[in-house]
Amino acid sequence: LLNHSGEYPISKEIMNISKYWLIDEKEAMTKLVEKAHMSSVQKAQVRERAYGLVEKVRKNRLKKSGIDAFMIEYDLSSEEGIVLMCLAEALLRVPDKYTIDLLIKDKLTSAAWKNHVGMEKHL
Repeated sequence: LLNHSGEYPISKEIMNISKYWLIDEKEAMTKLVEKAHMSSVQKAQVRERAYGLVEKVRKNRLKKSGIDAFMIEYDLSSEEGIVLMCLAEALLRVPDKYTIDLLIKDKLTSAAWKNHVGMEKHL
């Protein structure tokens, strides 16, 4: 929303963010770590919540379908998962269809895809 002068008003939050726009990463991390201290009770609550979330995810993996099954089958611990990640990142930068086709052919012929055939019923 523009103000009466036809400019975007600068909120307090934007001004605070702008102060740190070009801050040195080490300096920024030091400041953040200083503010991140938690009491032992808070740490226990965070740990309990994290364990609960992990358990929920593990239980829901049994009901997986679609993209979840794909992500589990081709996770980053496999050569094929890494190939797919690299391909996805590279496709964002490729300017034309011809180069895209060459890139896909190059990446997809370099992994052992047959090892995954029939392994996941949801794919």
